Amino acid sequence: MMPSNTLHPMLNVAIKAARAAGSIINRAALDIESVRVAEKKANDFVTEVDQASEEAIIQTLLGAYPDHGILAEESGQEHGNKLSDFIWIIDPLDGTTNFIHGFPYYCVSIALQYRGKIEQAVVYDPTRNDLFSATKGRGSFMNDRRMRVSKRTQLKDCLLGTGFPFRQGDDLQTYLQLMGEMTKKTAALRRPGAAALDLAYVAAGFSDGFFESGLQPWDTAAGSLLITEAGGLVGNYSGEANFLHEKECMAASPKIYAQMAHILSPFSKVSREKPLDASTFEHNDDDSEGPHESTPAELAVPTPTTSKRLQRVKGEPMSIKQNGHDTPPRRPRTPTSR
Repeated sequence: MMPSNTLHPMLNVAIKAARAAGSIINRAALDIESVRVAEKKANDFVTEVDQASEEAIIQTLLGAYPDHGILAEESGQEHGNKLSDFIWIIDPLDGTTNFIHGFPYYCVSIALQYRGKIEQAVVYDPTRNDLFSATKGRGSFMNDRRMRVSKRTQLKDCLLGTGFPFRQGDDLQTYLQLMGEMTKKTAALRRPGAAALDLAYVAAGFSDGFFESGLQPWDTAAGSLLITEAGGLVGNYSGEANFLHEKECMAASPKIYAQMAHILSPFSKVSREKPLDASTFEHNDDDSEGPHESTPAELAVPTPTTSKRLQRVKGEPMSIKQNGHDTPPRRPRTPTSR
């Protein structure tokens, strides 16, 4: 993480809020059996910890910015100024099912949206004390380390994160078909169970990509900025940028993103005017530390029909099939299954 005196003031407040929520979660994790659990819908749980965490976050944010708006998983828009241009998008405990089972993969997610654009992002993993943060135009960080997405160039070499449908009404059979396609064309799939942390891992290069259906804005808002500030792309299954309210999300480095889009596009519920063109996803893939300003979270992928194409790699058209890959930093200590 950048030194606190160089952080954007709003990011500093978001970090303070995330750590306050993390302290509540960690205390509760010491005695999970005593935590009261309620079921919002079938297989969709909420605990008193979710509620206490959300209350602490909202108090911290509105204490600093009383005129801002709030969109939170548990309380919706009940708090704050509904007419504000500044909206804090909050998931107080992403991965509640993991938490109530003692499976150590869950997080706090906080994003600030200004006039429809994500400007600040924090994803905090209280079990490891890992803080992922980003300010638009200033790069993406994990603790004190600058993050960059993976440099792998072929989907067959990639480790992807995903999520399984778990609510009534979800189209499980279609998803199993989609998962089967991805399993055949990747090195492995993982389903840890917390989308915000999955996206942070893509930004850090620990995994190469992510896709999931049925997500809400609070699941993806913060993670989307982490990824774009780390040089990656985020969009819907068609590869277009309007993912935040579309309930489908795909994220990866630019080269892997293009290959994922060709597989996921037929499963998208978002219509496209024209077929995908690999050049749509062309991107400056140098090793510079700074973010790519051509890919902010809300404009991560231009639509094929209206947007200017991203910069070509070294002035040449980018093939979606390229040889060789670099290996990102080794990581995770979380047990998952293929």
